[in-house]
Amino acid sequence: MVQPDGKSGIEAFIAGMPKAELHVHHVGSASPRVVAELAARHRGSKVPTDPAALAEYFTFTDFAHFIEVYLSVVDLIRDAEDVRALTYGVAEDMARQQIRYAELTVTPYSSVRRGIPDVAFMEAIEDARKSAEKDLGVVLRWCFDIPGEAGLASAEETTRLAVDLAPEGLVSFGLGGPEIGVPRPQFKPYFDRARAAGLHSVPHAGESTGPETVWDALRLLGAERIGHGTQSVKDPALVDWLGEHRIPLEVCPTSNLATRVVERMEEHPIRQMVDAGLLVTVNSDDPPMFGTDLNTEYGVAAQLLGLDEAGVAGLAKNAVEASFLDTAGKTRLAGEIDAYLEGWDRG
Repeated sequence: MVQPDGKSGIEAFIAGMPKAELHVHHVGSASPRVVAELAARHRGSKVPTDPAALAEYFTFTDFAHFIEVYLSVVDLIRDAEDVRALTYGVAEDMARQQIRYAELTVTPYSSVRRGIPDVAFMEAIEDARKSAEKDLGVVLRWCFDIPGEAGLASAEETTRLAVDLAPEGLVSFGLGGPEIGVPRPQFKPYFDRARAAGLHSVPHAGESTGPETVWDALRLLGAERIGHGTQSVKDPALVDWLGEHRIPLEVCPTSNLATRVVERMEEHPIRQMVDAGLLVTVNSDDPPMFGTDLNTEYGVAAQLLGLDEAGVAGLAKNAVEASFLDTAGKTRLAGEIDAYLEGWDRG
């Protein structure tokens, strides 16, 4: 069925469905408008100042090229005002998609290293977070992640920022960037410190490398969720372990295609994950950079998995279950999704 707005039945359902998102990057979520404004404000960057030109700029040849482009956008964030504007803009985009709750992956090291005072950075993201909840009804929480390509110095600094200067909205500790050439075991002491401070462990693993990085994340970093985990299906023992221990996977289909982690969307292992009984959540990763958003990712997942509206709602509730919301918050958001589905069925 096609709705008056031109969306098919499942697309319209997804567009209005309350959602949570667990794997989405702070800088990587900056809209073309915000990125172009930052590029115009800070001249001398190779990032285009025309929003329309960004689609071509955000076309990646491989994962290494993605990291190169991503860091060029990071270079545009040079003061606390930039941080605050970017963060609030991300929340506005989330509100338009009916995202009620998001755990936004923030890389404070990249901004602090470029000269933004650490306290000013924390104040900027917290001001944006509180305003977003008040103005837009979007609840944001932070995951501070180590940029793996920057080495152990970045791990030390990220841990300091997360433990000593923890903002109110901080709930978890992660590890991003390239996996190839960045072994997970070296980050164990930093994750130990973050976990001792009460933060949840959510490292990227098994995206551009094999199942061994997922095992390292679980055994050495105490991972409670796995960022991506795309290659997990190649190890039956790992699949069994993930299922037995109910470890959620933060799956980002279009991201995996854009960075050439999978060659064709039809080859994406999300079907194998779901068929194996794993706790799969759907996420957008770096949405404008990949020409997507969370609504689009739910549409992709619905097509790959052959889901109807009830199936899509079930995926949405997976994200609520896997989130670090408190029990009352989970109950409330899951109830919103159930009520939305019931109302849709009646309509």
